[in-house]
Amino acid sequence: MNLAMRRSPWATLTVLALAQFIVVLDVTIVNVALPHIQSGLGFTTDGLQWVISAYILLFGGFLLLGGRVADLLGSRRVFITGLALFGVSSLAGGLATSPGLLIAARAVQGFGGALLSPAALGILTVTFEHGRRRNIAMGVWGGLAGLGGTAGVVLGGVLVDSLSWRWVFIVNVPIVIALVIATPVFVRPIAPHEGNRSFDLLGAVLGTGGLLAVVYGVVRAEPVGWSSAEVIGCLLAGVVMLAAFLAVETRTTAPLVPLRLLRARALSTAGGALALNGAAFLSMFFLTAIFLQQVRGDSALRTGVEFLPMGGAAILGAAMATPLVTRLGTRPVMTVGAVLNVTGLLLLTRVDAHSSYPTGLMPGLIIFGAGLSAIAVPAQIAAVVDVSHQEAGAASGVVQAFQQVGGALGLAIVSTLSTSRTTSAIASGASQSDGLTDGFHRGLLVAAAFAVVTIAVTFVSPRLAPSAEQIAEASAVAA
Repeated sequence: MNLAMRRSPWATLTVLALAQFIVVLDVTIVNVALPHIQSGLGFTTDGLQWVISAYILLFGGFLLLGGRVADLLGSRRVFITGLALFGVSSLAGGLATSPGLLIAARAVQGFGGALLSPAALGILTVTFEHGRRRNIAMGVWGGLAGLGGTAGVVLGGVLVDSLSWRWVFIVNVPIVIALVIATPVFVRPIAPHEGNRSFDLLGAVLGTGGLLAVVYGVVRAEPVGWSSAEVIGCLLAGVVMLAAFLAVETRTTAPLVPLRLLRARALSTAGGALALNGAAFLSMFFLTAIFLQQVRGDSALRTGVEFLPMGGAAILGAAMATPLVTRLGTRPVMTVGAVLNVTGLLLLTRVDAHSSYPTGLMPGLIIFGAGLSAIAVPAQIAAVVDVSHQEAGAASGVVQAFQQVGGALGLAIVSTLSTSRTTSAIASGASQSDGLTDGFHRGLLVAAAFAVVTIAVTFVSPRLAPSAEQIAEASAVAA
């Protein structure tokens, strides 16, 4: 087989889509293993959410920087570097012997994902010319990424039940090795962009550091109290760093976040909706995975299977959302999605240890899953359809970062309030199971509050009615 055949666009797509698959997979595959990770490494209840948040915050915080670095240093080079970091940190996570080591490994995983994901998307847009072929490629890219999220819950259950929780990390290693070997063979080098050679490393460090400080302060509020010097100090440090981040972004010649984009009402409201959507999703997923195993006594595999109807509903919701946006515009579809989210979460608050899965849990999961996509699809389209073609990539990156960061902040708030409720209930004489159930219900109510705020956000968003061609282009950029 000659080099030209090996480097066909579809061979390149296979390598890039598989890489994105494992990046998305690593969010959901870990969720079903959380109770086993907690008992295996001795995580505290309030500390367990860092297994998710460390990954999400570093991924979202450095996503835009990763895209800029790929432009300046060459997309293939940065893609391979991100893969290598992801693989090494996955192995470190699988071999971790303490909570601190696992959290550090997850943070490096998130940073690796923030390098490889935008680099892969950059390679994809260069490999496929604008039009039908690129849209098909983006559909495959987005479809495999979505499949990674759904497959992760089942694969995680299989690995935990048949081997151990460590394999939800170690399973990445052979895949990464294969991709690192395959990339030079199937992916051609992409020349770095000419022009401004600077990138906003200071902005990325300040923004991500500020978010980490805020999340840490929120999480520590439950065990030490909101009025403690530790919590107040963390929150103040976070606010100062975030203020410094905004100051840097207004002055640098190559800003990480082009603040002028946020003046576009469609983009800013779409970013807010995606942030709240991410907060509701990660919180529900985190709490329900623990509830199913620690309260209902389900195995990790059964837990994964029980999440499948939600994934199927999300896929179906995404398929239905695009034609509905064409017919009705973005705002009505987003509003319906937010209402579905509230309804699904409120149904789940009625579940206890003795509830039937088909009539108790499954309806709420299905309705919530459909609502997720009914918000995400029109919001991603709205974010980029009303900006110039030259800035569409930057706009998409901004709202993706909003979604990741919003998810991490929302999870910190929900986890803290849920843990506080559980602790209070047990101290008042409730059993461990009843205390966890009380915490589960409170957490879901807070997640539902996020969804209610999403309804308010959609009401102030412009009612965009993009054409089918605009939607195809916007979906390709946002994929």
